[in-house]
Amino acid sequence: MNRRHSLGDLQLAIMRVIWARGEASVSEVHRALLSDRGLAPTTIATMLLKMERKGVVAHYVDGRKFIYRAIISEVQVRQGMVAELTERLFGGDASALVAHLLAENRATAADLEEINQLIAQHDPEGKA
Repeated sequence: MNRRHSLGDLQLAIMRVIWARGEASVSEVHRALLSDRGLAPTTIATMLLKMERKGVVAHYVDGRKFIYRAIISEVQVRQGMVAELTERLFGGDASALVAHLLAENRATAADLEEINQLIAQHDPEGKA
């Protein structure tokens, strides 16, 4: 299944809590996000329901609690969101995305060396 997963800001914050913990109840997610978000537990519960319908989390019942776990990995989400960004803003041109990132961010010599090593690893002809 090569489905792209794109999450909104709150959904991504919720997923980060779940990824970090392995699984979490609504109240655990609420506590983890309360200081940054100030949202009601019902908002978190509603969002988790939507995320379950979207196929990114699943739950099981433990007593009176719904315990949620991730169905998709952080890598899958990152890949989907970067692919969507690349398509939407750069017409699918990955080199334009990289050029933008280099132009807009100060890259250190160490950053550039790491980028060159990554390019060499991904060069199918070994010419980089």
